[in-house]
Amino acid sequence: MGDKWFSKFSSYLSSVTGRPASFVLAAGLVVAWAVTGPLFDYSDTWQLVINTSTTIVTFLMVFLIQNTQNRDTAAMQIKLDELIRAMEGAHNALLDLEELDEKELVRFRNRYEALAEAARKALRDGRVDTDSPIVGEDDTGGSDRNAGDDKPRSKTPRE
Repeated sequence: MGDKWFSKFSSYLSSVTGRPASFVLAAGLVVAWAVTGPLFDYSDTWQLVINTSTTIVTFLMVFLIQNTQNRDTAAMQIKLDELIRAMEGAHNALLDLEELDEKELVRFRNRYEALAEAARKALRDGRVDTDSPIVGEDDTGGSDRNAGDDKPRSKTPRE
């Protein structure tokens, strides 16, 4: 129950603080503080007011922004997973890519970089630029077709 309240609160506060009016208000507060400098003889207390205020706001905003970003990223990941799942010819092995360790991600990244290079070459040669992203044990991708080949690719089983 506390999580739901915080999610709603952080969404609302993120929305409010992201508006131009909030920026204008914050800038106005800084200007008001600066204008009062001579009134307070630019004292240490006068400086401490702005330093403490901005530190507290920054500290709290870090958590607010992180919460909002985590939820947005999770929602986007689910949407991307659904697109992969629903797309004919897409590889379901890519659904939880964000859960892989760095070594596995590097293998996939290397394979996609190789596919991109082959696709650019195929396009320069006037051929088709599609291929399979499956990463095999030997990092060759286990592809059943090279970029630019005109023979059909075998269908990937859908779940």
